Amino acid sequence: MDIHKKQSLSDSFKVYFDKRMSKILLLGAISGFPWVIIGSSLSLWLKEDGLSRSTIGWAGLIFAVYAFNYLWAPLVDRIRIPWLTTKIGHRRGWIVTMQTIILISLVCWSLINPNNNLTLVVGIGLIIAIASATQDITVDALRIEQIGEKEGKSMQAGAAMAVVGWWTGYKLGGVLALSAAEFFQKLGFENYWQLTFLILGVIIITCNIGLLFVDESQSINRRDIQRQNDKIIENKLGSSNILTKIIVWLTGTVINPVTSFFKKNSFNIAIAILGFVFLFKIGEAFLGRMSVIFYKEIGFTKTDIALYSKGLGWITTVIFTLIGGLIAIRSGVIKAMFLSGILMASTNVLFSILAWSGKSEILFAIAVIFDDMAAAFATVAFVAFISMLVDRTYTATQYALLSSIGTAGRTTLAASSGALVDWLNGDWGIFFVITALMVIPSLIFLYIIKDKLKLND
Repeated sequence: MDIHKKQSLSDSFKVYFDKRMSKILLLGAISGFPWVIIGSSLSLWLKEDGLSRSTIGWAGLIFAVYAFNYLWAPLVDRIRIPWLTTKIGHRRGWIVTMQTIILISLVCWSLINPNNNLTLVVGIGLIIAIASATQDITVDALRIEQIGEKEGKSMQAGAAMAVVGWWTGYKLGGVLALSAAEFFQKLGFENYWQLTFLILGVIIITCNIGLLFVDESQSINRRDIQRQNDKIIENKLGSSNILTKIIVWLTGTVINPVTSFFKKNSFNIAIAILGFVFLFKIGEAFLGRMSVIFYKEIGFTKTDIALYSKGLGWITTVIFTLIGGLIAIRSGVIKAMFLSGILMASTNVLFSILAWSGKSEILFAIAVIFDDMAAAFATVAFVAFISMLVDRTYTATQYALLSSIGTAGRTTLAASSGALVDWLNGDWGIFFVITALMVIPSLIFLYIIKDKLKLND
């Protein structure tokens, strides 16, 4: 199923030079950076303080909030932040508020020892995850609203730039976190991770400054349509009082975005879409959750991990995300989804080879390069896919719903990744083979619905 008409490679590439793409890049970085904090940084902090693989894996359940942020996405779409909304806009007001909460949480972490206060550490991590997941709702909406509804090529290019931005925030943020932790550790500071979290707080402040350069278009049209829908509901109720106004608001805010999605796609196709979205990146999540622990156990230092997994990984991710965007534009997003799924499964096997061969910097670099290549391609295709499915009247809510369902598979199921490694008696090779097989069910769902999808293109 081809989504776009064929055009020259140079014409396809020109779309990346649209000035809107640089703003989308920044939004992606803002979204990706918190994953450094509650992902690799928290995992290594707990590992180096003596906690078990299983404990670290289950602590990762805090990521599950990303799977449920659609529950409060309607509130983000409608509720205005006092003062900030008036000063800097609805979307940016929400982002700055969440960034401030993350900054305060980092300061709190800098004062805590996880051995003595594991519950508090995880609790603060949960607050960071909630703030980050809430931030993602409005970041994604603001990113989608930078592009016109019928600009299919620009939407796929925007998806590529958002992914580049996300990985830039995640990978380069990881380089900074790991390098800072190693630096403070070598200087003899016992609380080197706590000091690192203060450094990460400076990045949060920088992101807020950069956000002010992202334009936020007026959402008058969206609000007008929502009010029209509210009026239709109110007329059906036949009266106007406090109770009916509450019912109208709740229906328009919570129910309409969901019913709109099912009406557009039909019930059976919508369920199949949700099944595909839920399952697509589970294998990648299992690998990602345990990868830094695997690197550490096989003998690589934090500096090695920062260089190969974060620094080198960022370069390959940027390159192949842009290439992936071009492939999606020229071949169509559906074909791109199939290809990226096969690539993800194939590259996971490289980690099995590394596990069975033992520590090897060459194999480490190869595995990281190809894994980041596949992950980048898969992510840009996935982001473009769900971006094209949303109704612009309910941008934040519907995108959050689809994104959250995708995250649900990656977070809830992948929380058992550490327990799976322990059950396999530390056989990392078999673990990575299992992760490679996890993509198959999602591709079956996609094959069933590929000719029946209705995309905004």
